[in-house]
Amino acid sequence: MVPAVSWRRLGAVAAVALGLELVYRFLRRRPPPVREVLFFPAPLVCAEPLLSPGTCCSCPLPHHTDGALSALLRRLLGARRSLELCIFTFSSPPLARTVLLLHGRGVRVRVITDSDYMAAAGSQIGELRKAGVVVRHSQSSGYMHHKFAVVDRSIVITGSMNWTQQAIQTNHENVLVTDDGACVSAYLEEFERLWEEYDPAGYCFFPKDDQNGP
Repeated sequence: MVPAVSWRRLGAVAAVALGLELVYRFLRRRPPPVREVLFFPAPLVCAEPLLSPGTCCSCPLPHHTDGALSALLRRLLGARRSLELCIFTFSSPPLARTVLLLHGRGVRVRVITDSDYMAAAGSQIGELRKAGVVVRHSQSSGYMHHKFAVVDRSIVITGSMNWTQQAIQTNHENVLVTDDGACVSAYLEEFERLWEEYDPAGYCFFPKDDQNGP
């Protein structure tokens, strides 16, 4: 006959083994952390293989999906629920098409940009607005100089790079992609703060000194 103490020990060992098995299975299913650094300039490539898979494009650009720009597009195209975009100046057609594609899929897209540069030559902000993307802009004298995006409230894309053709093809730039929880929370908090600050309902179109008329 097995003593009661031995049964208890066997039960404890079995419980520990089961717990370890469950932890192991959980860790196997858990995706690896997102830690990616992209450097620019990047060679100009055709974005069609990523933006319109299966279509045939006859443009003279390379059609491979390697490189920093393609990696950035893939991260953005991975959005399923939301995209918060806070960008100083935005004139890159491939990136604009990506944002419009997400908007067309039903992803909630919100854009914050700088008031001075939103109307610069080549700016894509007007195209986004025409498509129904909600855009808010700065109202102060200082630049809204951020360059970051938050994908599905879980991945931050940030760095030195504006979303312009010059930045992508010519400048030395860096982009960091991470799902670190503390970083994601901080960027979301900053986005929501600016989103409220730049609410059109609070716009002041006339300086205080001019409100009383001549």
